[in-house]
Amino acid sequence: MTPVLLGQVAVVLRGAAVPFGDRPDTRSAIAKQAVAGPVRVEAAGLLDDEQGDTRIHGGPDKAVHQYPLDHYALWRSEIGALPVLEQPGAFGENIASTGMAEADLCWGDQVRMGSVLLEVAQTRQPCWKLNTRFGQRDMALRLQRTGRTGWYYRVLEPGTLQAGDAITLVTRPHAAWPLARVIEVLYHRTLDADLLRELAALPQLPSSWQKLVARRLEQGEVEDWSRRTQGV
Repeated sequence: MTPVLLGQVAVVLRGAAVPFGDRPDTRSAIAKQAVAGPVRVEAAGLLDDEQGDTRIHGGPDKAVHQYPLDHYALWRSEIGALPVLEQPGAFGENIASTGMAEADLCWGDQVRMGSVLLEVAQTRQPCWKLNTRFGQRDMALRLQRTGRTGWYYRVLEPGTLQAGDAITLVTRPHAAWPLARVIEVLYHRTLDADLLRELAALPQLPSSWQKLVARRLEQGEVEDWSRRTQGV
């Protein structure tokens, strides 16, 4: 297909894992800092970017996290002009972007930023650390309800990217599955068997998602989100 401009890299961010909140055994790299100039991106993600809990974060299917900067105004209108929303990086993203959102990307889309070729790997499943970061008891659930979750890429071709780079769509193998539809199935139409089977048939569905879909189909009920969204 002819490359299509989707949006632009507004800010590139990375961070170190540090103690987080009031839990002495918890570390997080959610408080990322903007990086000037070209940044190297390898299969594991941005060079020198860290994860606090590698059981949950990081890995090839969560190598690079993108979050739309355009969502920030919506959040300010809903929860107030919190200090954490004053600059990009509030959601722990690596790429703060403009001009695109969850409805504009599809499962398996391949996009280029700078010399890096990325593939959409999954949407974000928000966790309780967002509650602490924002001082909102239900922030993780708010992301789910609104569909403003952001998404993750895997790295197909390492290279460099930087603020100001165009985000260009290279190929779209699953146009019927925009990320907004994926999110709808995960958090709203949670027991729609036909949609769950369609979701399960998508290639490179993470193993944890395969198990999630299988449980919903077999048991006819939705998994407990409290541990992920509330940390309990």
